[in-house]
Amino acid sequence: MEAKMSNTAIYEQRIYHCMPGRMPDLLKRFERVTLPIWARLGIRQAGFWTVLVGGSNHDLIYMLHWNSMAEREQRWTAFLADPEWQEKRSQSEQNGALISSFSNAFLQPTSFSIAK
Repeated sequence: MEAKMSNTAIYEQRIYHCMPGRMPDLLKRFERVTLPIWARLGIRQAGFWTVLVGGSNHDLIYMLHWNSMAEREQRWTAFLADPEWQEKRSQSEQNGALISSFSNAFLQPTSFSIAK
């Protein structure tokens, strides 16, 4: 059964599996580098979480809010190509990669969700 997309917002859940011992560096990069660039590019975050109990305490989970898949494609492509992001990402990984892998999923709110 194929999912039917509606006019509601789309949320992208991203899970970064951090290299052992590198979570403080990853959090610092998001707070000081990534979020200001996202603000400049119009990328909206819906929240960030680390694991308190269960799963892996090496995971950073966050969600992005998109109006459409087309908006996501345009803004995310601009982010990945942004010269400031490329330079600062490279600088933040001089002592090695911050993440070992990541996964993402696109979520659509149900009709009874408070998120729309």
